[in-house]
Amino acid sequence: MSKIPGKLIHTFKDAVRVDAAVPDGVDWERFYARRNRTPPFLKNVPDENLVRYFEQGIFKAGRAVDLGCGIGRNAIFLAKAGCRVDEIDLSKTAVEQGRLIEKQERVDVNFIIGSVFDAPLSDDHYDIAYDSGLFHHLKPHRRPDYLNLIRALLKQNGIFGMTCFDTTAGRPVDDREVYEEGKMPPGIGFSEDRLRDILRGYFEILELQPMVVQPEESGRFGMAGLWTILMKHVAHT
Repeated sequence: MSKIPGKLIHTFKDAVRVDAAVPDGVDWERFYARRNRTPPFLKNVPDENLVRYFEQGIFKAGRAVDLGCGIGRNAIFLAKAGCRVDEIDLSKTAVEQGRLIEKQERVDVNFIIGSVFDAPLSDDHYDIAYDSGLFHHLKPHRRPDYLNLIRALLKQNGIFGMTCFDTTAGRPVDDREVYEEGKMPPGIGFSEDRLRDILRGYFEILELQPMVVQPEESGRFGMAGLWTILMKHVAHT
């Protein structure tokens, strides 16, 4: 705790110091470079809820941004659904893998390497924002910035879809514990009530439910331990 300002968080300098003092829970470059691991989210299949949003007519072809895209499995689906897609990930290795898959699938997506907070993305530009597993890796003090960023990126009638850990898949750590321990867990697990409390005021929640587990042959990603959340843009104030 010695590197963290005693009063959280009053200035931009404080925020920078906190961010540097709390290491990320996962080294993503190393994670994607390890070829001997085959977690299900590294297969080129889209999230079951994302497919369902299109099937139900909630999402329609338009401009989309995939935040924390990994190998781009959801972005590739969005492109096949007729969207113009920007996607961003911190890991150069993940993006390189995604570009190879993109060529194989013969789709055109715009990969960006870097932090979502620094990406050259335009405000009031996107019909769809999608986050599959980034939110639960955010340090608590970055959540407001992240949610405000998405609000800014979305058009007035834009829709935000997200998946994140529940308390069985992620560690249900209190925000204060993150700073007391001085490190992020590999993923924070959220209860439904906690998610609603965090998201309230940023978005109108249209749907919040457990991800539907999918058989391997379904061509969709769906596993236990994840929430799927569908949100509507709330007018800027």
